[in-house]
Amino acid sequence: MGDSLKNIKLILECLLENLDEGIQIVNSKGKTIYYNKSMGRIEGIQPETVLHKRVNEYLKDVKEDSSTLVQVLKNGEKITNLVQSYISEHKKKVITINTTVPVKYDDFIIAAIEISRDFTQLKKLTEYICRLQDMDRKTKKHYSFNDIYYKSSVMKNVVEKAERASRSSSSVLIYAETGCGKEVVAQSIHYDGLRRNGPFIPVNCAAIPDLLLEGILFGTERGSFTGAETKKGLFEQANHGTILLDEVNSMKPYLQSKLLRVIQEGYVRPVGSSKTVNIDVRIIATINENPEKLISEGKLRSDFYYRLSVIEINIPPLRERKEDIELFEKHFIEHYNNILGKNIQGIDDNVMQSFLEYDWPGNVRQLKNVIESAINMADNNTILNYSHFDTKIFCGPSNICNDLNSFGNEKIDLPLYVDNIERKIIKSILAKNNFNISKTSKQLNLSRQDLQYKIKKYKIG
Repeated sequence: MGDSLKNIKLILECLLENLDEGIQIVNSKGKTIYYNKSMGRIEGIQPETVLHKRVNEYLKDVKEDSSTLVQVLKNGEKITNLVQSYISEHKKKVITINTTVPVKYDDFIIAAIEISRDFTQLKKLTEYICRLQDMDRKTKKHYSFNDIYYKSSVMKNVVEKAERASRSSSSVLIYAETGCGKEVVAQSIHYDGLRRNGPFIPVNCAAIPDLLLEGILFGTERGSFTGAETKKGLFEQANHGTILLDEVNSMKPYLQSKLLRVIQEGYVRPVGSSKTVNIDVRIIATINENPEKLISEGKLRSDFYYRLSVIEINIPPLRERKEDIELFEKHFIEHYNNILGKNIQGIDDNVMQSFLEYDWPGNVRQLKNVIESAINMADNNTILNYSHFDTKIFCGPSNICNDLNSFGNEKIDLPLYVDNIERKIIKSILAKNNFNISKTSKQLNLSRQDLQYKIKKYKIG
């Protein structure tokens, strides 16, 4: 029996010493009885210097009452995922996410265990990203409805709905695939709307860890547990203006419920504070997946969705408004001519036809990047042709498969359809081979004469 207990103890010690998380255990009197190497690495302390000491005896910046270990010993209640910020030995600033649990025996608390994850570098990186976003917000161009390019009827309806939304302060939910220009529409609602003179603060919810997002949104105050600096949250900074919650579906449900309360009650409570701060902020949120799908998968709370979508704007993907492509093409060529010092004259008709046949999974952003890349590859004063583009976007066969899957019971002109397939394949392979007839004929298993005949037949130039 003695050997078994000894073996179990050795196994547990080996386990605890090889965890990435810091582990500290204090006895009922608050004195440290276990402190692993990872905890020492996080706090910059040698483990042997901590044993048999209270927390405030080796962390001079931490008062005994503010120690989560001491709090748990006193009240016997578990603390989960608490962000703590404090100064360790050698003036090292430490930010951790802590879970602290009581150990009970016969209704007596005999110890407390704290599990710590090091968030010091991640929090610094997050704050750096937030500062960059803030600088970007202050320096980059603000979009208005004049910056939305369209001639399709579906986009006309979107813009008209957004213009009406700009004349109110109700919450707006924008649904669109990635790359469709959600922020352009959101900024237009703000800068052409009632709140144009107030701040516009965008937040990329997907780029900020959930455990830090709450403090960034609602603010922090040096409280009895957190030890955090007192900082205004983004909601308070956006007072009398608009906050854009980009990709809000990436936010965990527990945060969605807190945001729902903010929207309904009109105030925020900073993390670590018992006081509330009244706010007057319009919320515009964006999602990049179908809301019904997100709700069914448990990624979006239904009550949160209904409160956000007082006004819902659905931006169609580029494949559903291909008549807008020519406007975008002209705008992007003019834009990159100015930036890159070029004088590109336009895009040839064959490339434009391929643009219209392509499905653009990356939407407007992909089109913009494709044109930027081609302009970089082109000489000055030229018209962009296939040789300037990454030819994978002209992959006709993949589009053909999509067409085949879309067939219903309608009548099909098979000879014409087969000719269209052949034309797309030849055009795609020619572009891939920079219109080299020999390479293309070999790849298609055609004679040069047959290939040239088909090029002439299908008017591929």
